[in-house]
Amino acid sequence: MTAERARTLLRLEEEFGVLIRRIRRVIAERAEAVHPELQSASYLLLAYIAEHGPVRASLIAEKFQIDKGAVSRQLQHLMELGLVDKVVDPADGRAHLISASEEARRRLDEVVTQRRRWLDERLKDWSADELEAFTSELARYNATLES
Repeated sequence: MTAERARTLLRLEEEFGVLIRRIRRVIAERAEAVHPELQSASYLLLAYIAEHGPVRASLIAEKFQIDKGAVSRQLQHLMELGLVDKVVDPADGRAHLISASEEARRRLDEVVTQRRRWLDERLKDWSADELEAFTSELARYNATLES
């Protein structure tokens, strides 16, 4: 590895550090916008449930690679906030399916719409081609690291 490439990779790591801190802040802001008592980690679960639900808690634990007990506690908190509903799985009466409540879906949609407007405003100087190129390169980066 050349010294120049090493410096570039260091800059890449630094920029992703900035990005990760920004993402954490955005998730916390989104969580609060959905409900003042919603924690960041629970926001991510709720967003997943809204997109993929109804789902079993075991699938959530698998997808997020977290302990079933932790998932259970977060789901309980989401139920207490009125953000998820739980019903018996018709395919297996011993299991339950979790889905986002209508109120949660409405709030999530509002948050996503507001965030997209904010992002559009910040990136207004980027052409459609620049935005597409950045998105494509980021997807390529993610795919490369995933393999």
